Amino acid sequence: MSTFSFAIGSLGVVACWQLYGLLQKRRDNPLGLPLPPGPKGYPLIGNLLDMPTQKPWEVYDKWSEIYGNVIYFEVLGRSFLILGDYESVYDLFEKRSSNYSDRIRLPMMNEMMGFNWVFGLMRYGTWWRRNRRTFHDHFHPNVVPKYQSIQVSSARSFLRWLLKTPDDFVNHIRRTFTTSTVKILYGMTLSERDDPYLENSETVIRSFSEAGNPGTFLVDLFPAMKYIPAWFPGAQWKRKAISWRQTIRIFLHEPWDAVKTRMREGTADPCIASTLIEKLTDDNSPENGEEEIGRSICGAAVIGGADTTVSTIHSLFMAMALYPEVQKRAQDELDMILSGRLPDFQDRPSLPYIEAMVKELLRWQLVTPLAMAHSTSEADEYNGYYIPRGTVVIGNAWRILHDPEVYKDPLEFRPERFLKDGKIDPGVRDPMIAFGFGRRICPAVYDIRPGLDSNGKEIAIQPEMTSELLSHPKPFTCRIIPRSREAVELIRDSSLME
Repeated sequence: MSTFSFAIGSLGVVACWQLYGLLQKRRDNPLGLPLPPGPKGYPLIGNLLDMPTQKPWEVYDKWSEIYGNVIYFEVLGRSFLILGDYESVYDLFEKRSSNYSDRIRLPMMNEMMGFNWVFGLMRYGTWWRRNRRTFHDHFHPNVVPKYQSIQVSSARSFLRWLLKTPDDFVNHIRRTFTTSTVKILYGMTLSERDDPYLENSETVIRSFSEAGNPGTFLVDLFPAMKYIPAWFPGAQWKRKAISWRQTIRIFLHEPWDAVKTRMREGTADPCIASTLIEKLTDDNSPENGEEEIGRSICGAAVIGGADTTVSTIHSLFMAMALYPEVQKRAQDELDMILSGRLPDFQDRPSLPYIEAMVKELLRWQLVTPLAMAHSTSEADEYNGYYIPRGTVVIGNAWRILHDPEVYKDPLEFRPERFLKDGKIDPGVRDPMIAFGFGRRICPAVYDIRPGLDSNGKEIAIQPEMTSELLSHPKPFTCRIIPRSREAVELIRDSSLME
């Protein structure tokens, strides 16, 4: 088959699909309600040419200024709805959660790459609820404190690595949080360099982030493309999916199977995987699904926990280099409370400015500026507008958390916006929507300064973020300098306390 023939055939299929969608919309909209406003598209392809590939949250923010906070557009017959304010997000994702908690079909991620075990991507229903319930049993607020000793140990190792090679701080961040996550989940201790699991997990997380934005791969908009053979001209995405699928399977199965082996040998450390395996019933059949659920939530926790934390801490380093006055105030608060020791979780209630920094960090540079896309289970009406069944619904968390009417000077990093009389101000909207919406919500001893160029002048840092599903700061240079000789000794001595 020639490329031209395939293109003509594809256009024919798209046209038939759009005709079917039009008939369905007429049937679901007997009152003839109008669609929400949005950019005008072209026949057949709709707004395909308008779909943003770089920083889509900023593009949707500009569209909201033109069309309002509920924006509708279509791409190859698929309906999209962008929500740009807290009111619409709350009305649809919270008040009408039963209709707005489904996930869209993602052929690239689920069917081709093999991410169908990630419960955050599952369609809304019984299987999703079973996965989410099991996940919650091991990560709800009353359980999390038992993992804090592992987190403290990893954080102190992180400080020692910074002392040795501060310029490699991004890799130290990634290694620290992946190490603590897999220790909690699988009881595994990763080697400091070139650990195969660490390398494998980074590949999996990158593939998840790349494929996670709706529209990144055309096969998500045109599912029939998944049948294109890998050798077909232009099918590089198919070859990429095949390669990723094998890596993802190893990532999911090998650590879980290693825990089972260590349990049989009596050498397994206590961890979430061993707890789940111990609870497997005699009816541990594929139909029952207990082991599949346990294995899946462990893998999902690595993806959902390690990389989001890495991005957040990476943004913290950028903020401290850009806002030295914030860094100084945080250091002063730590000095007043700690009296020559390293902080612990028990100090958190006594550190309101640090707490405000955490909130501001989540608001300022979001890890998932658009969160994960939802989908409508049924047609709906909102504010006099018709919302078609199967519409992809995206909450623009970045716009909501950069609303100048709620957060003055929203592009600035100002932790004090969350404080009143030296305490966290409950009257300021909490940035928890950075973790998602509705039923689908996601479960200092250094000075940090801008880097220097060859002439000894500070290199200006631009707070730029990448455009993947899991957004990270773009590379920047900074200097990480121990504040004092006493700080160096505290870090070195921390290994003796573990």
